[in-house]
Amino acid sequence: MGDLFRSAFKNLGRKRVRTSLTMLGISIGVASVILIGNISQCGTDALTTEMDSLGLSGLSISAAPGNTGVLLSGTDLDLVRRSSSVEQAMPLMMQTTDMKTKRVSSKALLWGIDSDASRIISLNVLFGRSISSMDVKSSSNVCLVDENFSKSAYGRSNIIGKNVSILCAGILEDFQVVGVVKTGSGLLQNLIGDYIPTFVYIPYTTMQDALGKDYFDQIAVKVKPGTNVDAAGAGLISSLDRSNSIANGFVSNNLVKQKDGLTNILGMITLILSAVGAISLLVASLSIMTVMLVSVNERTREIGIKKSIGARRRDILFEFLLEALLITVIGSVIGVVAGYGLSFLGAIYLHVALGLRWDIMILTVGFALLTGIVFGVYPAFKASNLKPVDALRME
Repeated sequence: MGDLFRSAFKNLGRKRVRTSLTMLGISIGVASVILIGNISQCGTDALTTEMDSLGLSGLSISAAPGNTGVLLSGTDLDLVRRSSSVEQAMPLMMQTTDMKTKRVSSKALLWGIDSDASRIISLNVLFGRSISSMDVKSSSNVCLVDENFSKSAYGRSNIIGKNVSILCAGILEDFQVVGVVKTGSGLLQNLIGDYIPTFVYIPYTTMQDALGKDYFDQIAVKVKPGTNVDAAGAGLISSLDRSNSIANGFVSNNLVKQKDGLTNILGMITLILSAVGAISLLVASLSIMTVMLVSVNERTREIGIKKSIGARRRDILFEFLLEALLITVIGSVIGVVAGYGLSFLGAIYLHVALGLRWDIMILTVGFALLTGIVFGVYPAFKASNLKPVDALRME
């Protein structure tokens, strides 16, 4: 066996450029599939983190599209909270606006929330506190800002006690920062950070006063564990319709399904891109057969000499199969190193945790080895079936 390995390496070394190019094709195919898999994992993790940070884990209830006269009131909120399927519910208001400090100004997405927000929309408070029931009751001008805004405005995360000006109904009002919350996914922030606004949270009563409203845009609902979210949503909508003596006045959105739907779309995109990478790997494996067939033709006389001095058919077969396998193995190893190396560099650049897909690596390398062996079989059989007399006649 040792002689076979030495002979295989020696034969591959004779045509270094040709062998290297074949290995390069295998490496690119393996690296591309691994890189796509790791990017997909990072994207899925980022999507889940971002949605969880927005509270996409239950239901949202709002007026049905087109029903301009249907409004969510405090009575509707109480009705939802009394439901046996509901663990927590809170009013939710949302509006795009502008905010600024002495140093910076930026677009902002203004959220009107209540004191239950941290239990429903997963606010991760890094410094200070969340909105309190007293803030809601007194319609206080206090706010929570995200960490990215804190850093851009003051160069640090903790800006508790600072004032920010928020545009409410065309009037700039001063709000005191009482809490700093963790910004969503680092990946999304680094990729599209310039296009997503700062998130600011204030008491919903303060927002109602500023906008002159006595109703809510939505009701965010966290259902009890083990509850069927769709069934709970249908029950709540039915109760609200009866309470308001209307038909089809409200709609519920299963936010878990929305998240799963987006995750599935990302998975389909990954599958398509992985298929493209697999095709490139298949084409690279086909080149192994081409290279080995050329090698058989070039070494026909050598094969005849080996057979004439006692080399068996299986010795020739194993030698050529081993050469094809070595090309595949070395190319796969280089591809794995390159794939994970590029994934690691990308994770550093985007400041995210690297989501390693070991299953993708195992499947990719396994596929490469399988195709390498399959496409190496025909040249190996062709070489092993050469007759010594015919082979020795070849120049």
